[in-house]
Amino acid sequence: MTSCFKLSCAVVLVLLSAQVFAGSKIIGTAGATSIEGAAGGGLVPWAVINGYASSGQWSVTGFRNQVGVDDFSLRTLGAGFSYGNQFEVSFTKQTLALDTIGGDLRQHVVGVKYHVAGELLYTEMPQISIGAQWKQHQNFELPQAVGALDATGIDWYVAASKVWLDAVAGRNILLNTTIRATKANQTGLLGFGSADQHGYRLMTELSAALLLTPHWAIGTEFRQKPNQLTFADEEHWRDVFVAWFINKNTSLVGGYVDLGSIAGLPKQQGYYLALEATW
Repeated sequence: MTSCFKLSCAVVLVLLSAQVFAGSKIIGTAGATSIEGAAGGGLVPWAVINGYASSGQWSVTGFRNQVGVDDFSLRTLGAGFSYGNQFEVSFTKQTLALDTIGGDLRQHVVGVKYHVAGELLYTEMPQISIGAQWKQHQNFELPQAVGALDATGIDWYVAASKVWLDAVAGRNILLNTTIRATKANQTGLLGFGSADQHGYRLMTELSAALLLTPHWAIGTEFRQKPNQLTFADEEHWRDVFVAWFINKNTSLVGGYVDLGSIAGLPKQQGYYLALEATW
C-alpha cells in the first residue's frame, strides 16, 4: 500500500468520526471530482462547484482517483478550492502507468471554473459554468515520438447541469451537458495536436445521475474524444458509477469504465475509484 493511499485512508477515518465544517449546500450537490480535478462525475466536469461553500463561505477539497483497465493504470492526486458557490480552482497530478509496455506518462492540470448563471436546484434555468484546464505534460518524449505536436495545451468548456425533482419513480435526476474545445490527445496524456490537426475541436460530454437518496446516486457518462494521431485511433469514453456521499466531508465513487482503444491497444475496460475529502 502506498504512503499516499495510507494517508488518504487516515483522512477518511478522521472525517467519518467527526463532521468537519464543509459549508451549507445540500449534500451531493457538489458532485464528485473528475480525473482532471474539476467537480462533476468521474470523466466529465459538470457545472457544479466543488465543495459545499455557499454565499460568503469557502471550501477546500482533496481527492485521489484511480482507473485500472487492461493495459493501463491512471492515478490522480489533487486539491481544489472554492468560494461562495461561485468559482473553483484545482490542481491535479496525473500518472498513467503503461502496464503492458512499461514506463509511465505524467501530466499536471490546473483548472478554473466560474458559475455564471442559473442554479442546480432553485431556478428553471440550469446551472451554467465556464471552465478552463491548463495541462502540462511532464515527460513528452513518447507523445512526441507518436506524432503529438505540443507538450502543453488548454481545454475550454461550458457546462450546464440541472436537477429535476421527483422525476423518476419519485427520485430526483441530474442531467449535464458539457461542450469542450480541446487539442488534447487522450486528455493530454499523449500530448496535444498533431501534424495534421493544429486547431481546437469541439467535443460533447454527457452525464446522467439518478439520486436514489440524499447519500446515494447511480449514473452514467459519455465523453466524446478527438481522433488526431495517425498511429492509433482514439475512441470515445463511457462509464457507469455508484456514488456514496457519506457526509459533507467524505464521498466514495466506484464504477466501470470503457475507454475504447488507447495507443493501439483495444478494448480498455476496467474500474474507476474515487475518494474525496472536503472541509
